[in-house]
Amino acid sequence: MYFLNNSNKMFFTFILFFSTLIAISSNSWFGCWIGLEINLLSFIPLISSPFNLLASEASLKYFLTQSIASINFLFVILLKMTFFKNFLMDNFFSIMINSSMLMKMGSAPFHFWFPNIIEGLSWFNNFILMTWQKITPMILLSYYFNKNFLYLMIIFNIMIGAIGGLNQISLRKLMAFSSINNLGWMLFAIMISENLWIFYFLMYSFLISIMCFFFFNLNMFFMNQLFINNISPLIKINLLINFLSLGGLPPFLGFFPKWIMINFLMDNKLYLLTFLFVIMSLIIIFFYIRITYSCLMLNYFKMKWMKINLKNNFLWLMNFFSLISIMGMILSTFLFL
Repeated sequence: MYFLNNSNKMFFTFILFFSTLIAISSNSWFGCWIGLEINLLSFIPLISSPFNLLASEASLKYFLTQSIASINFLFVILLKMTFFKNFLMDNFFSIMINSSMLMKMGSAPFHFWFPNIIEGLSWFNNFILMTWQKITPMILLSYYFNKNFLYLMIIFNIMIGAIGGLNQISLRKLMAFSSINNLGWMLFAIMISENLWIFYFLMYSFLISIMCFFFFNLNMFFMNQLFINNISPLIKINLLINFLSLGGLPPFLGFFPKWIMINFLMDNKLYLLTFLFVIMSLIIIFFYIRITYSCLMLNYFKMKWMKINLKNNFLWLMNFFSLISIMGMILSTFLFL
């Protein structure tokens, strides 16, 4: 509970949340830029640590990439002020603003910094980076987007998120590529309506929080730790349920927002995009099943590296989350009938 006992961390967390509200409630692009800068400067002290070289390296990489995106954004704002009446430049401005926002949230094809930085962070900081840090760029993107450009970015996200995660052995990088894939879904959701995006984002945040909470409590960072550590079968089944829910397999909770999106895609005759979304989701479910299948089936006869003794509270919480993942879809289906 280092975070709760450290007043500096608490202060910067408050500023982090506050800066998002500044950016999304601003009535000018310049105000949005200031909110983004405060957000960046408050997140860096949260992720940097004098005791962890990887975290310090990650904080420096994060600062550099976010600074490039911010400079790009500021440059476009100033250009837009200069050529305010020039409608020919409008397409260029929208693509430039979209690019800087996509770079800020770690979207493909500007995603190269994202898995590397996630690799150096703790599970709590990973959760913030994969959820809260996406809110501001997403909202700003919805104000002024280029439809054709964003369609291309959605295809990039879902394909790179699915294919990039296939050969990963690090659980943090796996979560990073899963996040990139889900970003494709979220970008499409925000093009449809803000309410659908909020719904998808809340569902995604809930599922990611379960996984981060799970791995944090088990102190796991790599796939082989799932095999060589002595974990009870109940925890392994919980892991399977939540992985499948995050992948979007029916009848789990994670399928519900994807189901709504697929319905919308089919209604608008976007069949190729629907096909891509479904196929890439299948690839993601494949590598989640591959992990959990190996975890459940492989049994080491040699001495285990570590015997994990977990508190009953953790087990109760995991069982409760898994129950929500299983029952959520069924209950929500009855609600919407």
